[in-house]
Amino acid sequence: MGRHSSIFFIIIPNFTVNPSFYLLSVTLFLLCADRSYTMPEPHSLDPLLIPRHVAIIMDGNGRWAKRQHKPRLYGHKVGVDSVQEIVECASELGIEVLTLYAFSTENWKRPADEVGGLMGLLKNYLQKELRRMVENDIRLTCIGDIESLPADVLEILRSTMRETRENSKLTLNLALSYGGRAELVRAVRNIITKVDSGRVQLDEIDEKLIDSQLYTGGLPDPDLLIRTGGEARLSNFLLWQVSYAEIYFTDEMWPEFREAAFIRAISEYQRRERRFGKTSAQIKSG
Repeated sequence: MGRHSSIFFIIIPNFTVNPSFYLLSVTLFLLCADRSYTMPEPHSLDPLLIPRHVAIIMDGNGRWAKRQHKPRLYGHKVGVDSVQEIVECASELGIEVLTLYAFSTENWKRPADEVGGLMGLLKNYLQKELRRMVENDIRLTCIGDIESLPADVLEILRSTMRETRENSKLTLNLALSYGGRAELVRAVRNIITKVDSGRVQLDEIDEKLIDSQLYTGGLPDPDLLIRTGGEARLSNFLLWQVSYAEIYFTDEMWPEFREAAFIRAISEYQRRERRFGKTSAQIKSG
């Protein structure tokens, strides 16, 4: 995007060709031969307003597959292609953190064959994408009760996180066996333990301390939350962290949600005014 074109046209005069077409060809040649000419951007996003952290509820795989008269797992497989494309796009845009709601605590209630298929897809994705993550400076992190994952999946997950821990261009944060309420309960328990041991006083409990005890401790809160699939609810996802996030709902199912759709979501985010409790006048006055 925005790179100088390296394409050159060889124009051979042919007076049997329509003169208008010939003139257009010459113009293209001159533009591309001029190294100061920059090809136009494929989108009009403001690079200064790119969200630091985007979180996505990837919904609609099963319903999309049903529309295709395919089994639910087929929708999840195609959904992996969407993951790959959105991760690449997020990295190119300069987004710092991309959190994907991959598997919730409630998803364990699904049929065993679907859960097994999802775990297999996760393992294959991690094995396949490790090299690409390393090459593209992508760090993998994870939030949730990962100890409940199958042993083989947990092993490759931890290995991938170790291999990519020094990368810094984009943090790909997978929410696995994750639930927002369970995360808050875990944080409260950790704080009570610290109080009981004397490491924390009651009057020291504040938002910063709670933040530090969440799975996402050390990461910025999401600026933009996207949910695909036509539903308009949070589904127990990042309940504390999305307090001031802009929320974008789309009817597109996750397997359909690709780069162009992602750009549209960010474009909508950039059109909104984030006030954080202030008035518009206060925001505009700085």
